[in-house]
Amino acid sequence: MISIFKSCFEFSFKAASAALFGILLLIAFVVTASMGSQEFYGFFRYDYLLFYALTIQACLLYLKLESWAEARVIALFHIMAMGMEIFLTHPQIASWQYPQPAVFKILTVPLFAGFMYSAVGSFFARSLRLYQVSFEKLPSFSNMLALAVFSYINFMSKFFVPDIRLILFAWSVIIFWKTKIRFQLQQHQLQLPMLPVLMILAFIIWIAENISTFYKIWLYPSQVDAWHMVGWAKLGSWYLLLLLSLVLVLKILGHRSEQGFWQLKNKQ
Repeated sequence: MISIFKSCFEFSFKAASAALFGILLLIAFVVTASMGSQEFYGFFRYDYLLFYALTIQACLLYLKLESWAEARVIALFHIMAMGMEIFLTHPQIASWQYPQPAVFKILTVPLFAGFMYSAVGSFFARSLRLYQVSFEKLPSFSNMLALAVFSYINFMSKFFVPDIRLILFAWSVIIFWKTKIRFQLQQHQLQLPMLPVLMILAFIIWIAENISTFYKIWLYPSQVDAWHMVGWAKLGSWYLLLLLSLVLVLKILGHRSEQGFWQLKNKQ
């Protein structure tokens, strides 16, 4: 019984540590909600969220809670996410909107927005290290990268050509069906199938999305007049976004053998 309690505590502690960036952002969303669209000393709520996110990132690096290699991966994902945000918030597309003003922004997107996606990349990068994760029967990187690229393109191309997300879902199931995640807990190595883990993570992000829209970080068109929960269909979008983030992290931070076994580079 004590061993089970210790394992649950260790798992929860590492999960919270891995998700630290995202948790701190969510707390800031709640705390700053009362600022609304008001200006404070020349800046707005979104600008202060940018300063806050940069401070978090600097502290993680300074305290060595995040490595420079992990930061580079997260920065790449940040840039890709900002490109997608700029496209999807364009007035002619308007998938969602940022309803409050900002000094620091690119077109329709406040600069802090990229850090919301960076929090996902940070979670993956930190989880791999904290849990000493390895993968068994991981698909080839060419296959995974192709899936990631098509997923990224489909987020934007679906407004002009047919949406192929059902094909992307099927593709992911086929290539990851046999993939197993191995991780360390209480000096024991545990193993889980990869697909259910991704689905659970997509659900957690969907909950975070509902919190974010409730506090008006961004709004979907149907939420402008009155807030309501984000539709379940968004789980599919987060699932594909998680795959994109995970593939980038795995490609840059680790090594895959010809037999499909993956582990972190320079593993201690």
